[in-house]
Amino acid sequence: MSTTTTATTATTATTATAAAPASSPWGTEDLDLDAYLARIGYDGPREPGVETLTRLQRLHLAAFSFETIDIGLSEPGPITTGSLQEKFVQRGRGGCCIEQNLLFAAALEALGFTVRRHLARVRRGNRSDLRFRSHATLTVEAEDRLFLADVGFGDEGPLHPVPLIPGEQVTVGAWTWKVDQEDEETWVLRSLHPDGWFDVYAFGFETTAPSDVDVSYYYTATHPRSVFTGHITAQRGEDHARYVLRDRTLRTRHPDGTCDETQLTPDQVVAELRGRFRLTLSAREAAAVRAFLDTQEPSGP
Repeated sequence: MSTTTTATTATTATTATAAAPASSPWGTEDLDLDAYLARIGYDGPREPGVETLTRLQRLHLAAFSFETIDIGLSEPGPITTGSLQEKFVQRGRGGCCIEQNLLFAAALEALGFTVRRHLARVRRGNRSDLRFRSHATLTVEAEDRLFLADVGFGDEGPLHPVPLIPGEQVTVGAWTWKVDQEDEETWVLRSLHPDGWFDVYAFGFETTAPSDVDVSYYYTATHPRSVFTGHITAQRGEDHARYVLRDRTLRTRHPDGTCDETQLTPDQVVAELRGRFRLTLSAREAAAVRAFLDTQEPSGP
């Protein structure tokens, strides 16, 4: 069996109409599609084609940054479609991978795309440690082709959909990605670094239920060993730079592999969140971020 056939068979559509299911286990019917599209600035065709998928991914990423402010402040919210719409669309915030891709999946399904949700094992260049499935990602069928469409990985995530054809590359700005099939069950998203291909994460086509995502989110948002609890994090990938904010430290990675690091004051962190990361913070939220950061010592000069 060919690799392409394996993936396509694993994601056979259950619907290809422009209307959301009457009752979806993922709550797709609770999405206000018009409000979502207006928030990201999309006014193009609503047919579920490759061009539509690409534009939607690009605009979603431009509108919403990866961020875990609520998790860092020990105030994680629910991950229902309605609550995510309120947080992203109405309040102008972003979210973690699970929040981002659940909202994006609901919008795609409402437009008639066939979407499958997956939980992936983050690698970030480390192939030796078998980590638990903490990252949510999507595969989407468009024009009889299958794509990885991920708006939730932050700095290293793809800016356009990536075809699930081993070795086929997608380049946006200075960055290049591909998806390879590692074995019968494992697909790997890879990003090209100056020293070669970098494993971002690995995923498979086993069935993922809402309860699986709930458990992964609960660990991510509450467990003391989670990399996001007890820290304020924001990430953003753009055409020619990748930004990672963690507490008071802002790192900027360039296509040549160099990285700049800047230590910030609490006021500067709030300004970066509102500016570079395009987040709307209320006065209460900004004050909570400053208070949290005031308890920490800067990690550098």
